Amino acid sequence: MSQPHEPVEPVPGPSGRTTTPITAELLRGALDLERTAHGVLPHRLPAWARAQCADGQLAMAEAQPSGVRLVFRTRATVVELDTLRTKTAYVGAPPRPDGVYDLLVDGRLAGQSHVTGGNVLMVDMTTGSAETRPGPVGTVRFAGLPDRPKDVEIWLPYNELTELVALRTDAPVETLPQGRRRVWLHHGSSISHGSDAASPSTTWPALAASLGEVELVNLGLGGSALLDPFTARAMRDTPADLISVKIGINLVNMDLMRLRAFTPAVHGFLDTLREGHPTTPLLVVSPILCPIHEDTPGPSAPDFGNLSAGRLQFRAAGDPAERAAGKLTLNVIREELARIVKQRAADDPHLHYADGRDLYGEADFADLPLPDRLHPDAATHRRMGDRFAELAFGTSGPFTADGD
Repeated sequence: MSQPHEPVEPVPGPSGRTTTPITAELLRGALDLERTAHGVLPHRLPAWARAQCADGQLAMAEAQPSGVRLVFRTRATVVELDTLRTKTAYVGAPPRPDGVYDLLVDGRLAGQSHVTGGNVLMVDMTTGSAETRPGPVGTVRFAGLPDRPKDVEIWLPYNELTELVALRTDAPVETLPQGRRRVWLHHGSSISHGSDAASPSTTWPALAASLGEVELVNLGLGGSALLDPFTARAMRDTPADLISVKIGINLVNMDLMRLRAFTPAVHGFLDTLREGHPTTPLLVVSPILCPIHEDTPGPSAPDFGNLSAGRLQFRAAGDPAERAAGKLTLNVIREELARIVKQRAADDPHLHYADGRDLYGEADFADLPLPDRLHPDAATHRRMGDRFAELAFGTSGPFTADGD
């Protein structure tokens, strides 16, 4: 039986608003909460895991709050959230769109907004250098909400590091109890992180979670789905009723390992997950279609031809002949993942495999091509969310509520 709503002690604020302390009890989708000079910073990897890798790409990705949301119950008609964002920009390219905050009321999208100010991380793609330019705290404000008790969710931008400074409302806030829905823990690349989705609640994992009526913990880490042991241990230690791992594209586009290393690394990752979740439904998903890397190894290299027009695209910089030496392509990875899962499933009936091309394949590419040749756009995220929900949460799927 679920616990009753817990009131949060408010602090009187200006203009009749009350300020509610932002604590872990108000957050979903974060594995850690770091106190900063301005407030708190949600992390999607715990501190001990972050300490095991000094890679700047991983540090940026895990601190971007994809799938992280403030969740509470209130009858407030006005909600204000002060945040300090860090937005990424690229030298020579037009400014990227502002990150979006989605407001959901009783599970339905009721508003969208963004903040101004904040820091800017200026990246020079030609040299690999980056510089942070500081800026002020901004406020996202939602008004005109229905004057009745309601469940409120504020989904944070998936592509902006977001320090949470203050939450203000014109009525008291109560925490919502955990355990009302099953928890789905997912790990993948930038495509799972959000890539070019329209907003944080419309990334394909968020859409699939909504359709499957589950709580999402999204460990989609842009550029960092690399079979890292610390990620596997973080997932092992995270409570979850359902688990999926989407493996492949980052290993190719970073040219990180050969087939000889890939196979035992996959086994090791799955072994670690099973240490903490021995019988949890576990779905291994291979890469979606990406024509530049289907049969051509990585690395992926930026194509600056259209950068001045705001279009950064990618090309495959490997040589197809290098497959003979063990270099990975998406087709090589799909074949090996299917073989590994089939082998393990003989002793693990809760382990399942899905071909990523069932989420986005050749017909989809003809209809909705990848704008930068690597990442899906907003319409493709919606298609993938619908497809995954049917594949995983449907009547014959591994995540059906009846279990397997």
